[in-house]
Amino acid sequence: MIRYILNKIFYALLTLFGVITVIFLLFNVLPGDPAQMMLGQNESSEQLNIIKKKYGFDKPLTTQYFYYINDLSPVSFHSKNDSDYTNLTPGKYQAFTLFSFGNTNLVIKKPYLRASFTKQGKNVSEVIAETLPNTAVLALSAITIAIIIGVMLGIVSALYKDTYIDKIIQVVSTVGMSVPSFFSAIIFAWIFGFVLHKYTNLPMTGSLYEMDDYGEGMQLQLKNLILPAIVLGIRPLAVVVQLMRNSLLEVLSQDYIRTARAKGLSAFQVLRRHAVKNALNPVVTAISGWFASMLAGAVFVEYIFGWNGLGKEIVNALNTLDLPVIMGSVLVISLLFILINMLVDVIYVWLDPKVKLN
Repeated sequence: MIRYILNKIFYALLTLFGVITVIFLLFNVLPGDPAQMMLGQNESSEQLNIIKKKYGFDKPLTTQYFYYINDLSPVSFHSKNDSDYTNLTPGKYQAFTLFSFGNTNLVIKKPYLRASFTKQGKNVSEVIAETLPNTAVLALSAITIAIIIGVMLGIVSALYKDTYIDKIIQVVSTVGMSVPSFFSAIIFAWIFGFVLHKYTNLPMTGSLYEMDDYGEGMQLQLKNLILPAIVLGIRPLAVVVQLMRNSLLEVLSQDYIRTARAKGLSAFQVLRRHAVKNALNPVVTAISGWFASMLAGAVFVEYIFGWNGLGKEIVNALNTLDLPVIMGSVLVISLLFILINMLVDVIYVWLDPKVKLN
């Protein structure tokens, strides 16, 4: 098992390196000068030169790529020259020097996602740290709704196969998979946040924490979580229903299930001890993909509901051409996607011992 986990970590690191390379190329070979994007329309040639030198935009693309990898790597090389981009400027890094050779230090530090172009030099890591928890809460709430309701409806649909109950659940789940999240968000916000507001008391927009009426501090507003969590959870819920139904029907037709029934176990015992656990394998795999994609796919839902998460921050960064925030956000989401899939692979092996530990 340890060898299996180490093998997964190795391939995860290779994947992450590929993602970093793609992100760098995608945002550095596009038309337009990053320094000019940063300064906007009020730039002068002198300001442009200063910004290019400060951020390394005056260097060849290969050198800029090395700078980017060097910033992200926890073990990296840094110059003692004050005019060099890789100099350990106070406030830029908190680093521990391993050893020095010539004009260069080898240091251990936190990965540096660079500074925002538009937030007065605020580090991208700070921007992500402020918004990612809100997105995580929203995604966890949505996937919890999808798992609990989806698994229950899938079991009911399988047990009542080809009845009206089964057909109704199938129709509802098919509609849920077909409707885009941004459309569902608009409909739910209008119906439950506007038309039925006096009955639901749910707002059309709002975030997890909001300023109180007296402007004295931030207050937790859990009611603002209900609509966006339901909307974000609709599509994975529909997928879970279909997968759970089909998987459970296949498991119930297996020989060991008939053997368990022949031994005198009740239908509930067979379902709880044998059928459901084995039927969960494809569901777990699907949930992992959906949860990871929710961190990226919550963009439209967060923007429509005014949820102050990473998705909304990405939209704002796109509108203002804040490349470091966009690149850092995409990289963090990709890293989470890789980590979640690694975890699911381990859980999958635990659920199904027949899976080979390659």
